[in-house]
Amino acid sequence: MPVIMGTAGHIDHGKTTLVKALTGIDCDRLSEEKKRGITIELGFAHLDLGGGNRLGIVDVPGHEKFVKNMVAGATGVDFVTLVIAADEGIMPQTREHLEICQLLGVTTGLVALTKTDMVDEEWLEMVQEEVAEYLEPTFLGGAPIVPVSAHTGDGLDKLKDEIRTLLGEFKPKRRSDLFRLPVDRVFTMKGHGTVVTGTMISGSISVGDEVLLYPKETESKVRGLQSHGETVETAQAGRRTAVNLHGLEVDDIKRGDVLARPGTLFPSDVWDIELTVLESSHIPLKHRREIHFHHGAREVLARIHLLDRDELKPGETAICQARFTEPLAGVYGDRIVLRSFSPLRAFAGGRIVGPVGHKVKRFSDKYEAMKMLTSEMPEEVASTQLELAGPAGLTFGELLTMTNLESKALEKTLGVLNGQQKAILFDKETRRYGGGILAQQLSDSLLAYLDDFHKKDSMKPGVQRGELASSWGRELPPKFFNIIVEKLIKKGDIVAEQEVLRLKGHKVSLASDQEKVRETILSAYEQGGFTPPNLKDVLEPMGMDFKQASPVFRLLQDQAVLVRVKDDMYYHVPALEEIKARIVGFFENNEEMSAPDFKDLTGLSRKYLIPVLEYFDKEKVTVRVGDVRHLRKRS
Repeated sequence: MPVIMGTAGHIDHGKTTLVKALTGIDCDRLSEEKKRGITIELGFAHLDLGGGNRLGIVDVPGHEKFVKNMVAGATGVDFVTLVIAADEGIMPQTREHLEICQLLGVTTGLVALTKTDMVDEEWLEMVQEEVAEYLEPTFLGGAPIVPVSAHTGDGLDKLKDEIRTLLGEFKPKRRSDLFRLPVDRVFTMKGHGTVVTGTMISGSISVGDEVLLYPKETESKVRGLQSHGETVETAQAGRRTAVNLHGLEVDDIKRGDVLARPGTLFPSDVWDIELTVLESSHIPLKHRREIHFHHGAREVLARIHLLDRDELKPGETAICQARFTEPLAGVYGDRIVLRSFSPLRAFAGGRIVGPVGHKVKRFSDKYEAMKMLTSEMPEEVASTQLELAGPAGLTFGELLTMTNLESKALEKTLGVLNGQQKAILFDKETRRYGGGILAQQLSDSLLAYLDDFHKKDSMKPGVQRGELASSWGRELPPKFFNIIVEKLIKKGDIVAEQEVLRLKGHKVSLASDQEKVRETILSAYEQGGFTPPNLKDVLEPMGMDFKQASPVFRLLQDQAVLVRVKDDMYYHVPALEEIKARIVGFFENNEEMSAPDFKDLTGLSRKYLIPVLEYFDKEKVTVRVGDVRHLRKRS
């Protein structure tokens, strides 16, 4: 499996010279680097170790002014060779580089004790003891310490043997289904165009593949690939890779942009992060402090929002939010480093736990849920991400980014959560999921809403589905709304009568006097037939006005017994159905119908004739053309 080794260590301790002695490749390519004798930019080399094993090497600058370049280079390395000069021992950037590697999640490596030709045996032994003691509490505690001289060649074979041993034991974990390459160099090659390079941290890419440069999501296509100086058709993760991009200029690309496939990353200006302040930092991190934020090869300014405290003290860890002035594209578990302005040094770091975050209020209930994002159980992480996403939910693709699970592992995880009612697939077309806890809360809320609706208007049989979606469900995706409703119908908590929804126990109940009013009104309109009575004639004998009787009229309309034809004209539904049947029958032998034809057909006077004709126009039974009407054709 391809592996990347990174160097680390203080300026002038011989990192670049050691790499050249091991590989024959001079990583100082800039004229200024050769003139000043120091490494400024990242350098790259490879070492053939036999047996088909080729080690990629990233050489980083040691000067404190170029630590940001060191962070960019250290991202994506699998193990580190900490270079310490025997004549100087442990120096400031030795400490800072070691801390940065620790913050970036590097867990293994070895030590090259360089410039041994400049010290005697007694001094060398003392420095070895000092280094071993200093490294004991770090991830390099107990790691091999190899004395070496790049000038004489002493120890080089021993160093290569230790690297081979480390490779034999090392099994890096990388995702195979998510191609990502953080760009650390961009340049133009004559005859080829724009080329970007970086350490491919996951997945694979082939010539001809369509790609996007995130976070701007600029489209391009892979024209050519090189890995460790060799032209290839497909490049794998764990290798230094150069990608020749179609249709892009150098100015279109910045260091820190991420090359990935379309639809696989989701840029955001808010990240949820698990952050630890180094114990060596003498100053706590205060709420809303502005810092240099490093992720991959990108450095941006950010403000850190502490959600459960006012400051994060050295040695403490907490979930907080990083808020940016421009979106970044990350994946769950990606490592981050924070550097202060003054002094300009790394003081904190950690990992992303929410790469598509939403601003959270301090000391809110959401903070407790966010703690679950640090769980080692994928089911807990996935279900928490769904709950935090709210009603919008997350697509399968977004969940791949929000959990850093392989596709098959995520499908299995969602299957488990679905069985536990903790994840609901509410949109099969886009594979969008909602949180199960949220779904239960919404179900309870909907039942409470309907209960309140029935109490406020007990004579209404229920609420129209569309009206419910635009009122109670206005912030829900339509398909999530439908899932909630259908589950409650299936469960029997809600009854659907065509498009009207009601609680299962709800029945329209009229007081005895209202029931008598209903019977009187209904009887009057049943007897009226084609010529219904005036409202006044119906209500005056009961000593009522329309305002008093309106609840009963509304109930009769909801029950589809009466229809309001115009402001004060109601018809008994069977009478209207009979008129409609006559109209349809008329058009079986006629192409058009005049008002006199309609009068002959129904016997209606002008008082009823015009309102009824206009009613059937509105109901799209007929269509008026001039002074006549035609039967509206069904589409």
